[in-house]
Amino acid sequence: MYKILMVDDDPMILNDNKTYFCAIGYEVICADSAQAAEKIILSNALDCVVLDVDLPDMSGFELCEKIRSKTGLPIVFLSGCTEEENRIRGLSIGGDDYVCKPYSLKELELRIQARIRSGRAAEPPKTLTYGSLSIYPASCSVSYEARSADFSSYEFDVLYFLAKHPNEIYTPEQIYDSVWKAPINKGQKSLQVIMGRIRKKLYDICPDHDYIQTKRYKGYLFVPDREA
Repeated sequence: MYKILMVDDDPMILNDNKTYFCAIGYEVICADSAQAAEKIILSNALDCVVLDVDLPDMSGFELCEKIRSKTGLPIVFLSGCTEEENRIRGLSIGGDDYVCKPYSLKELELRIQARIRSGRAAEPPKTLTYGSLSIYPASCSVSYEARSADFSSYEFDVLYFLAKHPNEIYTPEQIYDSVWKAPINKGQKSLQVIMGRIRKKLYDICPDHDYIQTKRYKGYLFVPDREA
């Protein structure tokens, strides 16, 4: 069926997860450190990684950031940290889902299946070009003439969504629902921070045009320059 990597330094959790997923037909590889996980990820054809945040040699967040430039493999974080800040960080650096401990093995199974299937079913996103500005989904980067900037997965998802719908205004609630398929809840301040980072990176490579604009009391929009 699917080949997945379970990464956790708790042998009981690894054993329980492996027993459950093997029983339903998965091929399961286990690792108890970030270093071991990285070697497996870069040398095996995997369908998904289930990654503990608290590892002895490197945090799961650090490992995710390290490998994200090399693979688009779905990553599901496991963590005992339930705070919104940690969930947002996990998703902003390239994680695809975040499951809090303790968790249901059935729920974990469904989340893994959803991430694998959505990754396989989705068409590869296309490069967007507006005049001298090009937006590259394969590398989460943007170039303007000879200058370029890299974006985190969270930042890029927002930018790409708005750029696909130029000159259309979206409320924060609509952005959350469309990009992350989740209600905004307490995340409006986090979205403001993300927007600020996007605008600064775009300004650094193209200070002559404000691509991301804010309409007070309405929302955000992507505005191509006049040459587009």
